[in-house]
Formats: sequence, C-alpha cells, structure tokens
Amino acid sequence: MAVIVQPHEARSFWQPVPANGFVECYLDPSNVTSDTPFAMGRQTVAPGCHVREHVHDRHEEIIHFIAGEATILLDGVEHPAVPGTTVFLGKGRRHAFINRGTEPFTFVWVLMPSGLERFFEAIGRPRTPGEPAPEPFPRPADVAEIERRTVFSWADQSGKALGESGAR
Repeated sequence: MAVIVQPHEARSFWQPVPANGFVECYLDPSNVTSDTPFAMGRQTVAPGCHVREHVHDRHEEIIHFIAGEATILLDGVEHPAVPGTTVFLGKGRRHAFINRGTEPFTFVWVLMPSGLERFFEAIGRPRTPGEPAPEPFPRPADVAEIERRTVFSWADQSGKALGESGAR
C-alpha cells in the first residue's frame, strides 16, 4: 500500500478553546491500512493559547515542531520548542504545549496506535483551507466522554482531565 495526501486533501478541523487553532489529519485508518495502526497530522495553535496538559495511557506519541515557538510542559518541567525540536512521549507521560508568543506555532504529530484523529473530529468543526478562523468556540459539553472513548487518560476518579479545575 502507498498513500499520498496533498496539503489541500487532508481532513481538517477548527479546534475549540483553549487551543484556538486547527488540525489537519493526513494519515489514519480512514486512508491507510498498516500492521501498526497510527495517525499522523499537523496542528497549529494560536498565540496565547495552548494544548492542555494530558496523558495518553495506551498510546505513544511523536511531536515535531515546524514553525513558531512554544513551551513544552513535560511531567511538570518546562522545555523550549523551536522549529526542529522533536519529542517522543511514551505511555503515561504528562504533557502540554503552550504558546506564550505573538505568532502561531505548528507541529507534526504521530500517535500509535491511532485515535487522535477521532478526538479532533469529535470536538472540532470542519475546516476548509484558506477560510478565515471562526470566533473562539467552547469544547463540547460531553468532552470528558469523548476523551474517555478516544486517546486520553484521567487524573483522578472525579472524571476531570489533567489541567481542569479541581484536577491535578
């Protein structure tokens, strides 16, 4: 099998607060059959926004920063990220990506096994390349259930995700 996805062909979704950017899903089980299921895409995070702190308890993740500057929060320790920074996150590693700058930052992500593409589709809104960004919009009311059934681990028995008020 071989698959080529051109930039304008990727499924793309606007993302809600706190990321306020967009995701493009290039490769995942919807268009690739592989021995090891995976998903691969790209995410852009708006200035002053962030990917909230979270854990993948059943997944490994690779992040490669390609534009802008960010702060990686890994197990409570901050690390700088500039274009060319690459991160491998094994199962159970707590992480977040923070944009404290004035320009968007963009990274390529690979998740093994797949599932992140389903999360982005469930919480986002369809995006057509080139269209203006929508006004910031909230995460769905059932985001906790969406996270549980896709790729996220939970911090405590209250059902609050890492980074939510009242959770570690």
